[in-house]
Amino acid sequence: MKTAVVILNWNTKEFLEKFLPGVLESAGKDAEVIVADSGSTDGSMEMMKEKFPEVRRIELGENLGFTGGYNKALSELDGFEYFVLLNSDIEVTKRWLGPLVEWMDNHPECGACAPKLLSWQRRDHFEYAGAAGGMIDRLGYPFCRGRVLKMVELDYGQYNEPKEVFWASGACLMIRSKLFREAGGLDSRFFAHMEEIDLCWRLQLAGHSVCVVPQSEVFHLGGGTLPANSPQKIRLNFRNNLLMLENNLAKTYGLQSGDGYKACRAARIMIAKRMVLDGLSALIYAISGKLSWFKAVFQAHKEYRALRRKTTPEDVGKYLQEWYGKAEIRGIYDGSILWTALIKGNKVFENLHRL
Repeated sequence: MKTAVVILNWNTKEFLEKFLPGVLESAGKDAEVIVADSGSTDGSMEMMKEKFPEVRRIELGENLGFTGGYNKALSELDGFEYFVLLNSDIEVTKRWLGPLVEWMDNHPECGACAPKLLSWQRRDHFEYAGAAGGMIDRLGYPFCRGRVLKMVELDYGQYNEPKEVFWASGACLMIRSKLFREAGGLDSRFFAHMEEIDLCWRLQLAGHSVCVVPQSEVFHLGGGTLPANSPQKIRLNFRNNLLMLENNLAKTYGLQSGDGYKACRAARIMIAKRMVLDGLSALIYAISGKLSWFKAVFQAHKEYRALRRKTTPEDVGKYLQEWYGKAEIRGIYDGSILWTALIKGNKVFENLHRL
């Protein structure tokens, strides 16, 4: 079979019962649907044996997070050209998979692609996690075409053309299996949150594009693992954003300047700015009485310092020897999305339509 559709499950029995039948019905003859379980305790695997005995199961035995779970599960799969990482809380449409496969078949330069991600609850609106493809601003804040901060846009066809983007959501992400392995998979330090943005950035640094293919649509329920107000989610987002910048920013600046020393210096300055901005966010949380969020930001910085792998000028120089003048990073917004959103409110989307 050409495509492996892999659902990573951790205590989402109800989602599997609800959405897995649609995935199986839509997969076709060239795709296999596989459920990888992260040591669930809610009876997920017992239910799978009873109701879906034909579906291959990979029982990981423990919760390794989104990153470790997918890395381990996909390492056990051979013979597939494409992997699809699919959340258990995704409702697919009947013809969601074909356009993604067709796009990858016809665009060998594309390393990963994703469908248009719509809200399961408000089906005419984009969904927070990925919308119509992700971008990032010059300060390293991710956002989406169709979603900025907590503002989500109505889908009226404004993003219906395939587009190269900066990142695609891990809620439903197709990637070439060869490239996933060459990239070393997802960065296991992240555990969960922003790991797909980091992977897409690394794919671009290795000369591949990332695309959204809106001819494919899926509906995402969202919020199934960690609620938006969870201090743990705050910690992971702040920590992993810094790890992502450490992984990729210096090489990206190197592609612009051609100088490893200048690139590393610029990256250090930008990461320092981000940490100051994080501190201001923590202060706002404290003033607002959200002390657990305040503590989460500083815990995130502590963990970042412990986990970071410093990028040296030598690292960047070695990278530039192979990729300078070849790799191109797309989808970076040359401005501050936070400032633009503060000034323009919902009209911020008018800027995105032109990008």
